[in-house]
Amino acid sequence: MKLLTRFNLIFILIFGIGTAFAIWLAYVYLRSDAKAHVLEQAKLMMETTLANRQYTTEQIKPLLDKVQQHDSVFLPQTVPAYSATQVFDYLHKGNPEYFYKEATLNPTNPVDRAEDWEADVINAFRNDPTRIEIVGERDTPTGKSLFLAHPLHVTEQSCLDCHSTPNVAPAAMIRQYGSNNGFGWKLHEIIGAQIVSVPEALPIQLADRALRRLIFYLVVMAVIALLILDTVLIATVIRPVSRLSRVADEISQGKVDGEDLPVKGKDEISVLAASFNRMQRSLARAIKLLEAEEEGEHS
Repeated sequence: MKLLTRFNLIFILIFGIGTAFAIWLAYVYLRSDAKAHVLEQAKLMMETTLANRQYTTEQIKPLLDKVQQHDSVFLPQTVPAYSATQVFDYLHKGNPEYFYKEATLNPTNPVDRAEDWEADVINAFRNDPTRIEIVGERDTPTGKSLFLAHPLHVTEQSCLDCHSTPNVAPAAMIRQYGSNNGFGWKLHEIIGAQIVSVPEALPIQLADRALRRLIFYLVVMAVIALLILDTVLIATVIRPVSRLSRVADEISQGKVDGEDLPVKGKDEISVLAASFNRMQRSLARAIKLLEAEEEGEHS
């Protein structure tokens, strides 16, 4: 096996083992980073809905209440939960993997009623009021799903205008939703949770995409590095050794009067070439002395 081939095989073996280990570490990191990125995106979306809830409560509701009282028609745009959900629907169009729900134990609108797993999340907040966030995973028919949840508190006295007792709630709201649900809320009570869900496949896809790019770059770098190393090896080792081999072969055939090998630098190959040149000159002188002695004996 030629020296260059052996070197390439050793390089590929060492690089392959190192790369495999690096790829494994990178995949673990990329999956963790992708999951964190997805959750940060979910948190940003949730903060957007919170800001919209506050905007609705402080600026939109006071304006629309006058129209609502005038027309005796319940306007859902005055409800912070409705406003937040509508805003997220627009966000969902650009981020279809993310889903949002304001799950409530006792909602006015049955659409917002918490499912069993959502009720567990809400109760976890109610059991520990100091808890401000829950991150978890759950099984769904389409696979595992990540979720980020924040508690929903009754923070404004104005919320109790619609949710304390049916007799103080707007008549238009009672006509639309009835008087059986969404009442009995208390100030500062945790009545639900904001929940943003995203399939766990999304961070895995992000990690896989980044890993494929990393592998591509590593392979390209390996090929370039191998070509550069091969070029350097050929110039500094293979060619000088080939010349040494050629000259040694000529000497073995009795050609001792050839030109000296070029000596450049002070590396091991150069030192070997200089030694080889000295050996060649010494051998040439020895052969000449032997020839001279033989001629003297014959004369």
